[in-house]
Parts: sequence; C-alpha cells; structure tokens
Amino acid sequence: MNFNEYQKFARSTAIYPEECKVTYPTLGLCGEAGEVAEKVKKNIRDGKSLDGVGLELGDVLWYISALADDLGVTLEEVAQANVDKLTSRKERNMIGGSGDNR
Repeated sequence: MNFNEYQKFARSTAIYPEECKVTYPTLGLCGEAGEVAEKVKKNIRDGKSLDGVGLELGDVLWYISALADDLGVTLEEVAQANVDKLTSRKERNMIGGSGDNR
C-alpha cells in the first residue's frame, strides 16, 4: 500500500462534521501523539514494553491523513515536500539547529 492508497482508505472511515474540518483531525493528532509519548514515557520510567506504540502510530497516521485531506494535499505530496526540505538542509549542512527557514 502506498500513501495515496492509505489516504483514500482513511477518507472512507473519516466520520466527523464538515464544520469541524481541519480542527477535528488536528485535535485527534495531538491526542494520539500524546498516547505515543505516554507509552514511551512509561517505557523509560517502568520498563514497560513498546509493543503498543506501533498501533498508536497507526492512529497518528490516520489523523495526519485526514488533516492532509481536509487541507487538500496528498500524503505523497507531504512526504515529498519533507524529503525535498531535508535533502536541501543536508546538502547545505543545515540538518542541525532550529527554525523553519534554515
């Protein structure tokens, strides 16, 4: 399965009010990312297994997909733009540091 196939599938399961476009998946993404962080934190603190993190990452991917769809972009476009950005930074020896425009 590629990104665009996944996005099409995710769209078929996206059930939330039209007036909540962008907002709903953004809030869901924050919540699911928090669940990933919580599992990793408990691994550090208690030595708990990281087995469930992969499933939570799937939920993160779903919300990213829904948000991209609401914004009118494909996951493939998002991924390619990120590859282009990181490639440019690497070529200019700017991978480290902070700021969007480096």
